Amino acid sequence: MKSAKQSIFQPDGDVLHITFLAFSGASIMCMASAVDPLRAANRVMGERLFDFSVVSVEGTPVATTCGLPVAVDGVFDAGARTDVFAVIGGFGSRLTSDKALLGAIRSASRKARATGGIEAGSWVLGHAGLLEGRAATTHWEDLEDFAAAFPRADVRPDRYVIDEPFFTAGGAAPTFDLMLHLVRSRLGMAVALDVASVFIYDETHAASDAQPLVSLGRLDGYDPRLASAIGLMEQHLDNPLPTSAIARRIGVSTRTLETIFARAIGETPGAYALRLRLSAARRLVLDTTEPMAAIATRSGFSSAAAFSRAFARAFGQPPGRLRQSLAAQPSMADRH
Repeated sequence: MKSAKQSIFQPDGDVLHITFLAFSGASIMCMASAVDPLRAANRVMGERLFDFSVVSVEGTPVATTCGLPVAVDGVFDAGARTDVFAVIGGFGSRLTSDKALLGAIRSASRKARATGGIEAGSWVLGHAGLLEGRAATTHWEDLEDFAAAFPRADVRPDRYVIDEPFFTAGGAAPTFDLMLHLVRSRLGMAVALDVASVFIYDETHAASDAQPLVSLGRLDGYDPRLASAIGLMEQHLDNPLPTSAIARRIGVSTRTLETIFARAIGETPGAYALRLRLSAARRLVLDTTEPMAAIATRSGFSSAAAFSRAFARAFGQPPGRLRQSLAAQPSMADRH
């Protein structure tokens, strides 16, 4: 294990020791995207060049968002030696405030050659004071709040950000891209392609690619003008563009744009834009404590009353009642 903090993203055939600190509420896809490409690289190479382990604060299994517990290798030990220390966060991680835990995370980071935050793990690093003056990202749903919470960080909408010795990733697919980048940097493109082929993963992204709100992926036959229109809708959630303005910006008639949406999605552009705004609002209702008036503004509604009516039509109950019903439910930790 190298003691100097030389870059982990450079050609190197030595074993890289990686410790993942996982929090309950993490996505099982984020956890798989972090560890499975490394496992596959070891298989491709025929030796364990990535020596990884998963730990938790209490040493108990981690309850993921889908309800499946993930076994861990042990309890988090800030004094343990490792080359890479990475935090995999999830729901609730953005509220991490335990001073002793944050101090232990700072200690583990000082000992490691590189420190990472995966999805909401970036919030944990931020609360530990590790991102001041650093470029960083998190999941696109939280970017605005993340930037407000950590004004001294250079928050970017990129899929993943490497500002050595720190790195952050915005979600499951960006984490997979990041791990492929790590494999490619250390072991070469041929090995990285072999790893991608294990998962039939054929669309890697650059770190600086923006995180889309709507991931069209590689849908067969989708019209690229659809992606452009949805991109404009995403950019103007708080101040929605008329369908005619969207059509004009992408160089088609309003009728043509309506035909594109009807064929691809089965909705009018206006109906889809409203659904996009309401989906964004629902995430804010469920995952934050923002006042409903603020959520209404961020979602492009003229008033809290108009927002509440539209929300109730879409989801069967007003936003305030939905938030109250969620608060009354047992937490994930209580259910497992």
